[in-house]
Amino acid sequence: MYNNMGPQPGMPMHQGIPQPGMPMHPAIPQPSPFGNPFSGPGSGLIRSGLGAYGEKIFGSSSEYVQSNISRYFSDPQYYFQVNDQYVRNKLKIVLFPFLHRGHWTRISEPVGGRLSYKPPIYDINAPDLYIPLMAFGTYVVLAGLSLGLYGKFSPEALNWLFVKGMVGWFLQVMLLKISLLSLGSGEAPLLDIVAYAGYTFTGLCLAVLGKIIWGYSYYVLIPWTCLCTGVFLVKTMKPVLFAEARSYDSSRHHYLLIFVALAQFPLLIWLGNISVNWLF
Repeated sequence: MYNNMGPQPGMPMHQGIPQPGMPMHPAIPQPSPFGNPFSGPGSGLIRSGLGAYGEKIFGSSSEYVQSNISRYFSDPQYYFQVNDQYVRNKLKIVLFPFLHRGHWTRISEPVGGRLSYKPPIYDINAPDLYIPLMAFGTYVVLAGLSLGLYGKFSPEALNWLFVKGMVGWFLQVMLLKISLLSLGSGEAPLLDIVAYAGYTFTGLCLAVLGKIIWGYSYYVLIPWTCLCTGVFLVKTMKPVLFAEARSYDSSRHHYLLIFVALAQFPLLIWLGNISVNWLF
């Protein structure tokens, strides 16, 4: 017969079974037969070795990422270091490249053990994003004003004009990028190419403004704009962007430059044709 009342007085209690009213002692962990590699006489050497190895891995990865970002994207703040004098002189070069008597090569300087280009405020040949962005915004405003004068303005039409401008900018970037890749060089910073492609809207604003003031002036200004934009890109790309080409083929080099110049005519004529249907 089982006794449900607990152990009888005077009889020993089984070890390990807690009894009411008696303090519990924490279990003492048994030492591992292999020991702890992070404690003991050699723990400092192990931790320092792992720390140095991890620092080397993450440090090299960080340097690799930063080098690739600076190579392909550069620093965005670099492209906005402009002043009034730079903007005036740059507009003269873009709109009247034939009158530029100086060189077209960017000025470099040693920074951190490697060559770096001076910002636009110190170099008239350096690309910037201030003028392209302002020109793009002006183009959209003038295009909307042109539609309003013909009674075709609407918010939807303005949105389509914005999309049309972005598509034209993208096509210009792809044209310059493919030209670089065809020469075996794709390492030019992307923002450089975006900036050079954005100068397209500078002359385009002049053509659209002329169309608003006097419609027939557009047919004179748009060919001039195409010609000046083509000359500007050729003069700029030849010493700056193509300098990184891994192989130099004179005939192929010149054919690509001519192609870039001629491609400005259909692209700018398409962008200058302000209509409700952005495809035409």
